[in-house]
Amino acid sequence: MSSESSKKRKPKVIRSDGAPAEGKRTRSDTEQEGKYYSEEAEVDLRDPGRDYELYKYTCQELQRLMAEIQDLKSRGGKDAQAVEIEDRRIQSCVHFMTLKKLNRLAHIRLKKGRDQTHEAKQKVDAYHLQLQNLLYEVMHLQKEITKCLEFKSKHEEIDLVSLEEFYKEAPPDISKAEVTMGDPHQQTLARLDWELEQRKRLAEKYRECLSNKEKILKEIEVKKEYLSSLQPRLNSIMQASLPVQEYLFMPFDQAHKQYETARHLPPPLYVLFVQATAYGQACGECEAGREEGLWEQRPRPGGTGSTACRGKLPGPAQKPSAHRKSSQPPRQDKMLSVAIEGSVDEAKALFKPPEDSQDDESDSDAEEEQTTKRRRPTLGVQLDDKRKEMLKRHPLSVLLDLKCKDDSVLHLTFYYLMNLNIMTVKARVTTATELITPISAGDLLSPDSVLSCLYPGDHGKKTPNPANQYQFDKVGILTLRDYVLDLGHPYLWVQKLGGLHFPKEQPQHTVITDHSLSASHMETTMKLLKTRVQSRLALHKQFASLEHGIVPVTSDCHYLFPAKVVSRLVKWVTIAHEDYTELHFTKDIVEAGLAGDTNLYYMALVERGTAKLQAAVVLNPGYSSIPPIFQLCLNWKGEKTNNNDDNIRAMESEVNVCYKELCGPRPGHQLLTNQLQRLCVLLDVYLETESHDDSVEGPKEFPQEKMCLRLFRGPSRIKPFKYNHPQGFFSHR
Repeated sequence: MSSESSKKRKPKVIRSDGAPAEGKRTRSDTEQEGKYYSEEAEVDLRDPGRDYELYKYTCQELQRLMAEIQDLKSRGGKDAQAVEIEDRRIQSCVHFMTLKKLNRLAHIRLKKGRDQTHEAKQKVDAYHLQLQNLLYEVMHLQKEITKCLEFKSKHEEIDLVSLEEFYKEAPPDISKAEVTMGDPHQQTLARLDWELEQRKRLAEKYRECLSNKEKILKEIEVKKEYLSSLQPRLNSIMQASLPVQEYLFMPFDQAHKQYETARHLPPPLYVLFVQATAYGQACGECEAGREEGLWEQRPRPGGTGSTACRGKLPGPAQKPSAHRKSSQPPRQDKMLSVAIEGSVDEAKALFKPPEDSQDDESDSDAEEEQTTKRRRPTLGVQLDDKRKEMLKRHPLSVLLDLKCKDDSVLHLTFYYLMNLNIMTVKARVTTATELITPISAGDLLSPDSVLSCLYPGDHGKKTPNPANQYQFDKVGILTLRDYVLDLGHPYLWVQKLGGLHFPKEQPQHTVITDHSLSASHMETTMKLLKTRVQSRLALHKQFASLEHGIVPVTSDCHYLFPAKVVSRLVKWVTIAHEDYTELHFTKDIVEAGLAGDTNLYYMALVERGTAKLQAAVVLNPGYSSIPPIFQLCLNWKGEKTNNNDDNIRAMESEVNVCYKELCGPRPGHQLLTNQLQRLCVLLDVYLETESHDDSVEGPKEFPQEKMCLRLFRGPSRIKPFKYNHPQGFFSHR
């Protein structure tokens, strides 16, 4: 059987006697091939189920035959068993042939199944390809439809005139109302024709305007050439007229140079310069008007009437004519002068664009290669450099000199911090005569506090720009308070004079200068500055007397006090804010929030005999518009304050509440000294009206010298502290 199977696997090839002809088959090859592939036709005729049952039966028979052969071999018989074993071996070979045939049939079935599956798959792929082609064609058609639907004609981008205007202005040969009213297409074509007609007309006008523009440009060039040739002549005339300007006090050239310098100021300082100059000119014109009014009202020399002297006077006393007045430069206020200080070249360098410095870079690289390596700056040095750059000031500054009536001058220097976008000011007060500075007046005219709280709450210790805090965090600056001595104080009124406004609710990225804001605050601020300087100088003079135990009372205020005042001021010293808050009789003022760190604090001691009255004084920077506050403590027969003695409270009320009676003539700079004098009078009344102890022998320590209508009133036995002028007696309020 094995030989037969081998013959089937390897069929013989019949060769001819001659050379084999390639590509030609003999008859024997065709017959052999038919025998070899005859089972493919048999697969179609056989049932796969029966073949499976045959396969199972064959396998069972093989198992049985193998078991019988194994049993026969185990019995040990040779002759008889050999025949049986051979017989069963032949049967097993037959079964093996059957299994091989079934195996070939199974492979043929598998191959046919794969071929059928492949053919079906090819058909499916062909159908799927056709479907994709159809879908792509549908998508392409949809895109074309969408393009057609979304197509916009060029005429839709043209802003055509309205229909009413079209039928009103267009001629009938274009509008054709009888045709276009019912046909939108014809209507659109007619409107486009009218638009074309209008554009042709406008194009013609445009060409005419261009020709006119060229003519005007030529005229401008001619005038420019004339002006350029005129400038040198004017310069020579101005140079020749300098002696005349100096003689007639008309500094045209100086004013021109100052305005040229002002062009390089930053916007806030420029606004300040312009508004301050305008304010000075306005005040100068007002003063000139007042002088002219006095001139017209001046009586004629040698005459008795009051008519104006309108004749020509010899010499410089002659009144200028209207023509001469109009040719003069604007008068400047004698009380206000404006100037610019600083380096103009450095200011110009700030606005120059950086030049291309490739050669410089190559030179610096060569120098770095030649020089030794340097140590990099530490983090602290880098932060210091960043802080200096952050707090850098503009090279130019504006100087304002505000002159008061007593010839004292307030010198204000305004700076602009470029990176912080804020303005600062430094102040300095000079007087016509040298002042002897009392010990207690050390902080009155100091540059750090002379302008503090010019407006309520404006102490100038914090930056008004909310964006600066984020800039400070980057360079490690906690607060601007540590740098105000070098940079100046950023008061809010300084920002307003420069036209700067920093809204807190809606912060702006870029702050714009506003001339109207500066103009609206200029006059009020100048008046407040004059008032502040005058009040501080008045306090300065008063403190010199107070330190020597003298309460200076002007003749205008003598009527406020009796002729004889026995109590006297023996001590007037300045105290620190911390010392004031530690006093036990000032707790009410501290708790009420009236003792801020911007105020000035003093201690006064009034004595009469064994009685000593201590007065702790809070002097607001806004004195004398804001009155001082007195807190009293009497050491006589024990310690008496407003907590344990109603009369001490009444004395404080007389000084603090009824201060308007003590202001005196305007501007009220005598308020503090009048309050101290009133305090001495009140102590006299308090001591003289005190009941005498009859058990003590000897004269009364404080005999009654003041005339009182009634010594006590009410259950609290309040004493009469109100002085009535001119009767000269004391009564209750």
